[in-house]
Amino acid sequence: MANQDGDYYQQLRAKFKSWLQTDEGKNHKWQEYLLAAPDLFHLLCKLSIDKDVPIKDKAKLAGVIAYFVSPIDLIPEAIVGPIGYVDDISLAAYVLNQIINNTDPEVVRRHWAGEGDALELVQRILARADEMVGSGLWQKLKNMIKQ
Repeated sequence: MANQDGDYYQQLRAKFKSWLQTDEGKNHKWQEYLLAAPDLFHLLCKLSIDKDVPIKDKAKLAGVIAYFVSPIDLIPEAIVGPIGYVDDISLAAYVLNQIINNTDPEVVRRHWAGEGDALELVQRILARADEMVGSGLWQKLKNMIKQ
């Protein structure tokens, strides 16, 4: 699993690095959140094997990881490019918020490889998720993950 995840992580980082060089990427209003996608994916993978994360939360993590790597989702990246990751990062933030509430937040912090505070990023994404994804799709995403 590590090689496959590492490959996906590196591919995702390269995709966003390349996108950032375009006019669209440089000026996109969700740029900050979209650029966190590789680090959010990395965090999901690390938490899925952490002994301090409850089994029920690991099942949710596995679902979000599968959603990230699946070419078929509500906003397909193959069609809309990196913008298509808004649903992936929103769903990741939703599940990470549940994990933060069910465990010691330090469990999440110790696996965060991105910039800034992971907990703050999760809250900022959740505050904008409805706007990023659209309220109808956002509700469908949340319904995919049972509390």
